[in-house]
Amino acid sequence: MKIRRILATAVAAAVTTPVVFLSAAPAFADTKPSPASTQKPATDDEDEKPSYEELEKAVADAEAKLDELETQRKAVVQDLRDGNVGEAVKTELAAATAAVEAAKTAKATADAALVTAEEALAKLKETGSTATPEEIATAEQAVTAAKTAVEAAAATKTAADLRLKNAETAFQNARVALAQKASLLAADIVVAEQDLADAEEALEAFEKGLGDCYEDDAVKVALSGPKSVTAGTSAIFSLRVSNTSDRTLDEVEALAYAAALPDGEAPFDEESGFYKEYISIEWSSADVLEWTPITKEFDAIEIGDLVKGGSADVKLRLTLDDETPAGPGVAFAVGAYENNDGSCGLGEEYATADFEIVAAKGDKPTPKPTSATTKPTPEPSPSTTTPTPAPTVTSTGNGNTTQQGGSSNTAVNNGALAATGANDTLPLGLAAAGAVALGAGAFVLARRRKAGANA
Repeated sequence: MKIRRILATAVAAAVTTPVVFLSAAPAFADTKPSPASTQKPATDDEDEKPSYEELEKAVADAEAKLDELETQRKAVVQDLRDGNVGEAVKTELAAATAAVEAAKTAKATADAALVTAEEALAKLKETGSTATPEEIATAEQAVTAAKTAVEAAAATKTAADLRLKNAETAFQNARVALAQKASLLAADIVVAEQDLADAEEALEAFEKGLGDCYEDDAVKVALSGPKSVTAGTSAIFSLRVSNTSDRTLDEVEALAYAAALPDGEAPFDEESGFYKEYISIEWSSADVLEWTPITKEFDAIEIGDLVKGGSADVKLRLTLDDETPAGPGVAFAVGAYENNDGSCGLGEEYATADFEIVAAKGDKPTPKPTSATTKPTPEPSPSTTTPTPAPTVTSTGNGNTTQQGGSSNTAVNNGALAATGANDTLPLGLAAAGAVALGAGAFVLARRRKAGANA
């Protein structure tokens, strides 16, 4: 559903840039939405849009392809520089070169032998020579043999020259092939770079929501709770989600997250996308009596429809395991809505409730949260903290619809509200770390939600 997408994308940037929540710039479009009656309804092809996972995979695939192409081209260019055109081509070129040198030497030797034989014959035939006919015949045979040797050497040299020429051609062709491959790879790299840019742009557009949902003050949240919680115990926080718009909001949800922030930092699990969860959260309301865990699978507090001026009250039960480090802790909540006409938005302010985590005392066992299918029963607070009771629920009446979180016309006590762009109620380091914590949880939701998919 679109609400969960905007909840996620509005705070996803905080995972890598926590000061997003502390800057003056809004997380969504600068332009406020037009009235709901003028907004275009959602199109049927909304469900056909790629999910965040698919867009993220497209970026990863494009990066991998670009890296592979660049690696291939680098190797080809290096082969060109080193003359690595293949062992067979290199071996033949070396052999052909040696054959030519040998043929040249043999031809020169044969030529010299022919000259010597011809000079000897000429001397025997000189006037006044005493050479016998037999000697002259032998000399003539030597000249004939020398000529035959010269002809053979010439033929060998011609063949060697042709072999060298062919080897050199093969070598040059191999270099040309490498150059062509490098050129083709360069062209492929240009395409791959554009594909990566397109994939990154699509992912960025998804994260920004593409302007079809905006920050507005239609939904406000207030969050309150005890100022300290002991590790190994549970504590109740109160969340109120209010409709401040001039119409009924058809589908309202809230996202809550809590984290231990020792020294302003928390260990981040890059694989899961969550901070190490020392704190688990469950919620219940007047209409949803069971304690329902807030997990990766059941991530949203479902308020349902909320009439104009109405409020929904929700109890949040934070359970800290006994290994929760002492130090500051923070809980966050933000609301969003989606209407049947396709209009949607994210609350301009997120609520925060900071508290001190007190180290567990002794070997007191960690209490286990009540099962999601078990109704909570009134009992004393399991910790030494004094939890703030949930506000009284008073029905406003909204026809035949029911708000899952209950409704009230009681004035909202905003508590620690922070604009999505700035938060002056928390120390800078804690607010930044807390913003990252909320962003981390929401970022996981974006990874597994279809764009525009119904919950």
